Amino acid sequence: MLRGFFLLLAIISLCCGKVFPQQQAQFTHNSFNNMGINPGLAGLRNSICATGIARQQWVGFRDAEGNRLNPETYSLNVDAPVGLIRGGLALSFMQDQLGPETNVSVGISYSYHMDMSMGRLGIGVQAGFLDKSIDFASLRPLDPGDPVLRGGDENAIFMDFSLGAFYLLDDEAWAGVSFAQLRQAGGGLGDSNFSLQRHIYASGGYNLSLPGNASYVLSPSILVKTDLNSVQFDLNTLVTYNNRFWGGVTYRPQDAVAVLLGVKLDQISVGYSYDITTSPLGAMGRSYGTHEIMLQYCFDLGLDRIQEVQRNIRFL
Repeated sequence: MLRGFFLLLAIISLCCGKVFPQQQAQFTHNSFNNMGINPGLAGLRNSICATGIARQQWVGFRDAEGNRLNPETYSLNVDAPVGLIRGGLALSFMQDQLGPETNVSVGISYSYHMDMSMGRLGIGVQAGFLDKSIDFASLRPLDPGDPVLRGGDENAIFMDFSLGAFYLLDDEAWAGVSFAQLRQAGGGLGDSNFSLQRHIYASGGYNLSLPGNASYVLSPSILVKTDLNSVQFDLNTLVTYNNRFWGGVTYRPQDAVAVLLGVKLDQISVGYSYDITTSPLGAMGRSYGTHEIMLQYCFDLGLDRIQEVQRNIRFL
């Protein structure tokens, strides 16, 4: 099952010759951010997990007047299993700043869990709100009389839904597929109309202990993203030593090559990545790369451990 899924992802990747921008925020710590793109993962790890990511993309990118235009993204996802509803719940928050445009989204997710012969499957749904605002006064249009670009700070609120399925095979492998912004909600923003675009995510990865030295674990993974008009994919490889230190690389064709480093201290994981911009945005000093910091805390509830019954001889 997993082999077929990974083969499908590889075929999709080979068919992708171009990369285009999308509405959804982009991250480099893909293997730590599955909850951010797939509601099916909510509570599936039998842990209360909180993952925060701060990203400064294309540092140094400015307009002709020296104003900063590089995207800044902050994300927080918290999920936990809830036995009473046979699944898990999650709460997501994200702020994405794109020059004069600010996007703030909040979502709540539910995932229904099913035990399988090998691993567990979560099928989830998310309902969320997006508050999109644009400061038209900060724009410098080529035509000063352009009616679309007149005005001050305009905003609109959109409500949309996401669906996802996530398969977790203990600590060995994982795979997921999700559909975001299914309603393609739309509305007026200033003097123009705006609508959200439907996005599809497919991801997968596995952990492989190196032969002869189980202290090193190789973890390749892939993430494919599409809005049905364009496709983008990330190829990731991490090497973890002694379940504590990790390092790796991510390749995003026609966009960036990233280096990742991190450490796990008991239940807390801290990671840093630096993207080397390979697109024209990085030429002639337009961008000095991308910085990203990831902080994750997971408290293992031990729900899958065997409970030992101890009898009190006073109460037989």
